[in-house]
Amino acid sequence: MSPLACFRRVIACSALVLVSGAAGADSSKPTEPAVKPVELTANVPAQIARSALLSVEATAKPDVLQIAIRRVTDNSPVVTDDITVAIDGHNEAVTRDKGIVYELAINDLRGEGVKDVDVTVAHDGIREIVSGKVSVAEPPATSLLRDHKQVAWWALNIVIILIAAMAFSRKKPAVEEEKDDTDG
Repeated sequence: MSPLACFRRVIACSALVLVSGAAGADSSKPTEPAVKPVELTANVPAQIARSALLSVEATAKPDVLQIAIRRVTDNSPVVTDDITVAIDGHNEAVTRDKGIVYELAINDLRGEGVKDVDVTVAHDGIREIVSGKVSVAEPPATSLLRDHKQVAWWALNIVIILIAAMAFSRKKPAVEEEKDDTDG
């Protein structure tokens, strides 16, 4: 085989490998997100973000989101007044409650879709941004009977007692009254 024919075969094989490799990479598939979203349900704590130094855990309450920040190395709480939380790029008001728990309004997290949450924390002489993706489940619809079971039981008991009192307080039949009159 001539050197020119050999060179043509090498070029053809290289082109074939390049074309098949490009065809194998399907760009229509969605890329896997770097950070998987966390769905928060009421009163169940879940880790929403983590870095090499910090872990951020959140608990959804009816009207607030409680955040606890801990060091990864020894699980000790990070207590600082220099903390900001941004939801989809908008800063939220954060208050410190019970020393190591931070609270913010949960309204911006409720609703459709996943929200980006960035927690900026100053700790141990550095300032760190810990990011995560969060969605908060809507609270279940409540019914008066389910939420106030004790009240419903008290009302039922009172109705039963009133019915029993009315049944026992009925006037005695006339035959029994005559017996009482003749005996006396």
